Amino acid sequence: MAAHQERKLAEERKHQNMQNDTKTSQGQWGRAWEVDWFSLASILFLLMFAPLIVYYFIMSCDQYQCSLTDPLLDLLTGKKHLSDIWNRTPMLTYRAAAIYSLWVTFQVFLYVSIPDFCHKFLPGYVGGVQEGAVTPAGVVNKYEINGLQAWIITHVLWFAHASCFHFFSPTIIFDNWIPFLWCANILGYAVSTFAMIKGYFFPTNAKDCKITGNFFYDYMMGIEFNPRIGKWFDFKLFFNGRPGIVAWTLINLSFAAKQQELYGEVTNSMILVNVLQGIYVLDFFWNEAWYLKTMDICHDHFGWYLGWGDCVWLPYLYTLQGLYLVYHPVQLRTDYALGILMCGLLGYYIFRMTNHQKDLFRRTNGNCRIWGKKPEYIECSYTSVDGTKYYSKLMTSGFWGWARHFNYTGDLMGSLAYCLACGFEHVLPYFYVIYMTILLTHRCIRDEHRCSSKYGKDWRCYTAVVPYRLLPGVF
Repeated sequence: MAAHQERKLAEERKHQNMQNDTKTSQGQWGRAWEVDWFSLASILFLLMFAPLIVYYFIMSCDQYQCSLTDPLLDLLTGKKHLSDIWNRTPMLTYRAAAIYSLWVTFQVFLYVSIPDFCHKFLPGYVGGVQEGAVTPAGVVNKYEINGLQAWIITHVLWFAHASCFHFFSPTIIFDNWIPFLWCANILGYAVSTFAMIKGYFFPTNAKDCKITGNFFYDYMMGIEFNPRIGKWFDFKLFFNGRPGIVAWTLINLSFAAKQQELYGEVTNSMILVNVLQGIYVLDFFWNEAWYLKTMDICHDHFGWYLGWGDCVWLPYLYTLQGLYLVYHPVQLRTDYALGILMCGLLGYYIFRMTNHQKDLFRRTNGNCRIWGKKPEYIECSYTSVDGTKYYSKLMTSGFWGWARHFNYTGDLMGSLAYCLACGFEHVLPYFYVIYMTILLTHRCIRDEHRCSSKYGKDWRCYTAVVPYRLLPGVF
């Protein structure tokens, strides 16, 4: 009996040690277990000021012709008070609330109720039921990939109603832009709060939850890795792609319609913004299955950062170029417009081909050819929470031999092209490229910190072979 008890205690200690070792080794894989003061201060800053930043940018266009300095000067010199600016801000209306509620409900319906049919007749498109990456707990979720279908249906109905049936004006989004902002904030905070409550009391998978005990950090960064309702409604995939990104092209079209209404023409700069950002949106939905392997799905938990960010930050600050051009129409010289177009298309080519090389490498397990040669790679291993050991291959040739995140370099080139189309009169339209530079640089560092924790010495071997993050020879 004593020997049996000793063996049982030894097995329990071994199991506990394995869990502790795994927890230590996971570290940043998914999200941090512990919160330092700098992270907490950054989170409190974002929670307090990110909504104000969005309001300030939109208000400056509505009341100050997109000048970011004039509102501050008016307040500092006493020409206006905060109450004056607030009283001139359009408030939430029943009409805007009804339209926004209908929009979100329609996107939920398209997401959960209509299985994808585009993959049946579009060569090369991957849709329908697809598997995601392995979560830290060793779970592999399935997703209904139907974003392209939702985008097509939405835009067909938009053009039909705006052009033929005339149920609404194509300027409807611009005309309700600030009332919609309040709706988006309500949704963003509601879904973030619900996700936190769900993570505490009825998580989809308790093993993929992380609770630090710090309320603000858990609210911001999320508790659940993949919160779901039912079998198919996945919070991360829905809010990352719908309703914000589906709306992106509709928002730009509404801005173009408003420019036509105000000035009698649509400038070539507005066309450039619509075309280049439209390519980006269509690329996102065409490659939605690939998106399941990105950081947002593979590493980030779902909290305010994604919930509020996808509802408010993305649709309102990623579309600043089109909004700016409504207030400041810019007609570019033909050669300058062509140069911007080439910059944007080259950035897109780099972004897409870099991601294509990684996707091809993963799908074939390295049995393919990149730039006419068999790809080179470093094999890495990692352990999930349940103690299962997995293996990954990190490519070190093609664009991925130039830099560890060369797809971000292409993304930044495209971001710069959107902004250059707006000229140089105001800094507001350049917020996007400034923000994306900060975001993607931080994402590089954050991703590599997690990879270092996940792969250990194998990651150090990889960075020795590919020493640069974004720009070969520079950074």
